[in-house]
Amino acid sequence: MQELATGSVAACSLAAAEFTDVRSPGSRASCATVDDAAVASAFASDRHLRVDGRAVTAFAALSRFWPTADGWVRTHANYPHHRTRLLQALELAPESPLGTRAEEQAVVERLGAEIARRTAAEVEETVCAGGGLAFALRSPGAWSQHPQRIAESARPLVRTARLDEEPPPALGRAVAAGPLDGLRVLDLTRVVAGPVATRTLGALGADVLRLDPPHLPELPDTWADTGFGKRSATLDLAGREGRSALERLLAEAHVVLTAYRPGALDRFGLAPEALATRRPGVLVGRLCAWGESGPWRHRRGFDSLVQTATGIASLEATPEGTPGALPVQALDHATGYLLAAAVLRALTDQRTGLPGSRVIDLSLARTAAWLTDELPHEARPIDGPDDESAPVIRETDSPLGRLRYVPPPVAQHRPGPQCPEPTTDWPQPPSLFGTDPCEWRSLA
Repeated sequence: MQELATGSVAACSLAAAEFTDVRSPGSRASCATVDDAAVASAFASDRHLRVDGRAVTAFAALSRFWPTADGWVRTHANYPHHRTRLLQALELAPESPLGTRAEEQAVVERLGAEIARRTAAEVEETVCAGGGLAFALRSPGAWSQHPQRIAESARPLVRTARLDEEPPPALGRAVAAGPLDGLRVLDLTRVVAGPVATRTLGALGADVLRLDPPHLPELPDTWADTGFGKRSATLDLAGREGRSALERLLAEAHVVLTAYRPGALDRFGLAPEALATRRPGVLVGRLCAWGESGPWRHRRGFDSLVQTATGIASLEATPEGTPGALPVQALDHATGYLLAAAVLRALTDQRTGLPGSRVIDLSLARTAAWLTDELPHEARPIDGPDDESAPVIRETDSPLGRLRYVPPPVAQHRPGPQCPEPTTDWPQPPSLFGTDPCEWRSLA
């Protein structure tokens, strides 16, 4: 798994160095280096994070493996609306979204009993049909024969297509805060993979503005981990004012990144072709769980669920047969760095003879196939250092409190005598979620 982590970060680092050379000829930044310890810590950033000394919570009580009548399923219910859909699909919805600890434990027991009397396939189909998240544990062999695996394996790891031959929008100013200074990134991603990509672009100097619907806020601990290097605003795309605000932002955006199911945002005018028509030269990056084709293309999914369905959880099982998981959410992080790398490569291509709007597609399931079927497998752990004084761990004050955090593994190349060496830190800590103005920073 170290190969997955180092390979994705190395691709991003090299792409950043190449674009630095394009913006600052003669900077000699194209020789990128990657530190294994920094990469390992970055992939485990949520485990290292402390907010005023408190460790963050990764999974809710209903997000776990459950034994079924014939095997295992894994559910994901970190978000309140997913928790509600899971319980409603199995006819176990409580009167209130969350109760006391004793009440919540009672829900856990009721859900466990209900799942135990059903087959894994029945739970998967019933919950997914109800808009929830539950996937049966599959062996690598079973997954290799699944129609979704077959459909997605025919596609490359990173898929890029030119939509036109329009010149790219100007970046607006010289490099000052990093190679991406002046680049405006509209961040419509959530959870981990997409936010890893956008915080990486923010670390390289881009102005990243994350937008979320007011009724679906990000989980506080997830935002504390992935909110570095960007700002956060809420926007209701279903309303006229929200759509107008989106158009104002899009008129000056260089990159639009999304992380929803294929087609989920098309009704808001966010299909790649529609974006390219209104903002010629734009780069559109899309992440999803299962891929752009196949029978599961419209299903929701997260890293833990993709590991379960694709055979990784089976490979990581204990000797007693209990399903396991990778020590970190490696599919999320690797896919995020690959997306950032693809954006950087597209920026370079646009300015070195291949102009045009582009759409970039990646999926967690395809990254899983890269890990299990295409990369060499060496028994090397991917675990960040536990030493509190390790150089890959830093601290800062923030609007969220005192943060102990992992800096980015991708260096910022700022050529010039004032900063001759690459620097590695976030330009800013997370702001209070949803409180930033819904506008771009001034380039003055």
